[in-house]
Amino acid sequence: MRETTLCYIEKNDKYLILHRTKKKLDGSYEKWIGVGGKFEEGEDAYRCVSREVKEETGFDIKSPDYRGKVYFHSDTWEDEIMHLFTVKSFSGTMIECNEGELVWVDKDKVLDLPTWEGDRLFLTRLLSDEKYFELELFYEGENLVKHKFL
Repeated sequence: MRETTLCYIEKNDKYLILHRTKKKLDGSYEKWIGVGGKFEEGEDAYRCVSREVKEETGFDIKSPDYRGKVYFHSDTWEDEIMHLFTVKSFSGTMIECNEGELVWVDKDKVLDLPTWEGDRLFLTRLLSDEKYFELELFYEGENLVKHKFL
């Protein structure tokens, strides 16, 4: 089972969201998601999220809030544990992302964006400021067929 991170950077009641438009063979092509990626050897969730945010945005994050774990099960892709973060403190200058366009989106508009069905479930929890949760998602292709909060 692979491990990944996903981070939503907050500023002025907005989240920084990545519109994945640059890799047509990407499973998340044309979807809007946070920034993050796969663990590298020897990394924990905090090191991974810091590295991935730096690579994709140019920002150095400080004190990321570990908000939860999402377990993905799929008949198409490898099972995954995603470590979910939000962060309010960061520095640096935003760079162009090689995976798509980075956009600051008002938090009250985030759920209107085209994204994975399961993302709406955990985004609702993030937006409600729930401190920590775990969620299990079951997909058949791109269709969410079952979910449960643990």
